Amino acid sequence: ALPILTKYYKDIHTGYIQTVTALANSIQAKDEYTMGHCQRVKDICCKIARRLDFSEAEIQMLEYAAILHDIGKIGIRASILNKKDKLTVAENNEIKKHPIISYNILKDIEFLKDGLNAILQHHERYDGTGYPHGLKGDEISIYGRILCIADAFDAMTSSRPYRKAMSVKEALNEIGRCKGTQFDPEITDIFIEIMQNNIKSWNTANYG
Repeated sequence: ALPILTKYYKDIHTGYIQTVTALANSIQAKDEYTMGHCQRVKDICCKIARRLDFSEAEIQMLEYAAILHDIGKIGIRASILNKKDKLTVAENNEIKKHPIISYNILKDIEFLKDGLNAILQHHERYDGTGYPHGLKGDEISIYGRILCIADAFDAMTSSRPYRKAMSVKEALNEIGRCKGTQFDPEITDIFIEIMQNNIKSWNTANYG
């Protein structure tokens, strides 16, 4: 019976991942950057979670959260998402609504319930100056703290219409500088160590 149950469980997980990916793909029509970004963020999150000895179920939940963390951008005007110049204060405030929009889109999906806080909190900062709720330290879920650092690193190392990408080395220096302010200190140390060990093998197509 065990192999049958295992197969059943794997089939369910595959179904969930396909559903989650389809949802995430829906935003690509508005913002091409988001899909590749979410996949890369997912890879980083899983590496950190494994180093923290998360269970497979916890890693899966973080995977779902990472793929879907920017789904709320579907509720932001495309003209803002794809703007070539620096955003105005009003436009920036509009973008800052995306974690709450994401949460509201996903809140009734039962299999995502443990990942919702991460999605809502991925722009909270360890020192309490983030958004949407100004949470600090351990008030931010561990998933949220992991997602925050993975999201920031990928944003720094990706070119956007309004700015050039940083090198991996520059981004790691920046993350080290923000340890304890923007990022959880323990997760910062683990992340930097992972990235330094993987720098050569890391996907150079994304992070050249």
